[in-house]
Amino acid sequence: MSSMGVAQNRLPWPPVVFAAAAALAVALHLLWPLPWFGSPFADFLFAIGVVLGLAAIGLALAALRALRRAGTTVLHRRAVDHLVTGGPFALSRNPIYLAGALLMTAAALVLGIAWFLPAAVLAGFVTQLVSIVHEERHLADRFGKRYRDYQKRVRRWI
Repeated sequence: MSSMGVAQNRLPWPPVVFAAAAALAVALHLLWPLPWFGSPFADFLFAIGVVLGLAAIGLALAALRALRRAGTTVLHRRAVDHLVTGGPFALSRNPIYLAGALLMTAAALVLGIAWFLPAAVLAGFVTQLVSIVHEERHLADRFGKRYRDYQKRVRRWI
């Protein structure tokens, strides 16, 4: 069945996946805390985490702004109207998901909870399985050669 008129996902999987991964990281930390760095290195990691967190939020907001400017949807349950390849989408085909992974990495550095690091990788992998693959199929059906050329130019994550 073609995905020209409808989006592939009915649920907002990536936000659910990243929230569940964050909850898992906190739960694992409470049950089995992993060692973390002491001062002054932990202070340095904290500062890097704050900067990384702000960059992740900026990346997500820039991507949302690019989608809105193009007049296309940000909702998973609706078909896209336009292929957006500029702004953050010129660096990553999935800048919003990348921002989610970066935000989880920032949480690890700021909170000193090492479990956020594997949870970020896990969330990215699951997001790719439940969302990105379907979105890519939808975009390829909808935009054909334009999307395939874009795939060749821009990596999926970074």
